[in-house]
Amino acid sequence: MIVFVMFLAALALLLLGIPVAFAFGSVSILFAFLIPDIGFDIFNVLPFRIYGIMSNSTLMAVPLFIAMGLVLERSQMAERLLMSISALLKGVRGGLAVSVVLVGAMLAASTGIVSASVVMMSVIALPLMLKAGYDKSLASGTVAASGTLGQIIPPSIILIILGDVMSVSVGDLFMGAVLPGLVLVGLYIAYIVFISWMKPEMAPIIEEHSDVSLMEIFKAVVPPLLLMVMVLGSIFAGIASPTESAAFGVIGAVLLSAFNRTLSFDMVHYAMLETVKLSGMIFMILIGATAFSLVFNELGGTDMVLEFFQHDIGDVWIFIAVAMLAIFILGFFIDFIEISFIIVPILVPVMEAFGIDPVWFAVMIALNLQASFLTPPFGLALFFLKGAAKESVTTLQIYRGIIPFILLQLLALGIVIAFPDLVFAFL
Repeated sequence: MIVFVMFLAALALLLLGIPVAFAFGSVSILFAFLIPDIGFDIFNVLPFRIYGIMSNSTLMAVPLFIAMGLVLERSQMAERLLMSISALLKGVRGGLAVSVVLVGAMLAASTGIVSASVVMMSVIALPLMLKAGYDKSLASGTVAASGTLGQIIPPSIILIILGDVMSVSVGDLFMGAVLPGLVLVGLYIAYIVFISWMKPEMAPIIEEHSDVSLMEIFKAVVPPLLLMVMVLGSIFAGIASPTESAAFGVIGAVLLSAFNRTLSFDMVHYAMLETVKLSGMIFMILIGATAFSLVFNELGGTDMVLEFFQHDIGDVWIFIAVAMLAIFILGFFIDFIEISFIIVPILVPVMEAFGIDPVWFAVMIALNLQASFLTPPFGLALFFLKGAAKESVTTLQIYRGIIPFILLQLLALGIVIAFPDLVFAFL
């Protein structure tokens, strides 16, 4: 009961709006104080855990990929890509929405930062879709869902975090997530084509379009593709570690920005400052989660979960179903970072006891966590979209628009569960 009360207390603080790191840290201190058998001596090992986090070479990739994404955010890459791809698909019903999905996938493979992708697509793509006469729900749902593709398509920040939490090679996770990510992109495009055919008024054909030459399309599409191939290709080929390729990606992003003539001191200052903020937030949450897990494990929480699934239930598929359902439901209320640092470590011993492949399990979790960006009431992509769109779309229209895409994400998760070879194809 104490374990349940501790977990519920942390969840209650989160729902009250207490910052995540302080919510988990304060709950751990409170329960260590209230339970004499634990005491504050449990925190004697915390400095060593924090030092281990600071010296973790895998986690060094997080601020580097964040910096890479933020530089690309200001390089006008998204705008150039959208104009070029939509020009190629002019005259096709739903072509602009399909272009948004394709650009979202390319941004995901170039940046890996969901917030930056959603804001960029909201500012650039949403006004174009509304001006073209697209249904507001379809337009907002497409933009929000496309912006969250960075959660599953490498180089994804969540895959790096899961790799560290689950002690799995980040390179293996990147390779394992490629096909599931492409499956999700294919499902999005198939839905848009289907709904455009069934309800033509939702996605009108755009006959008029600004003329874009083949050279302009080449300049817009090839450089980011080249950067993506070099960053991910160096990892897949074993030439560089994720951290080394992330550092190379930052240099490539700066060069690409210079190529687009958007490189400036203000842009570099913005990217570095935001990188420090986002990285500091992630590592503060990790420290709070570490303190929470120390007390939680001392209370026997992990052993209790292991005993429940391995002996009381004893079925691997029930464990997978319960784990995926719990992560999906928690995604309505708390962020993917908290789930990764708090929930996933509880599930890892059970995963190992059942002999589940950690790469497959991590990709399933990443797909599941992507839905947390879209599920109301606390889906971050919904906040980013509404903030950028302002009065052009209502909250209800956004909610209506994202429901089909949430269902498509769950379908993609089901496909990965049913066909594990999708994850192992490149391993």
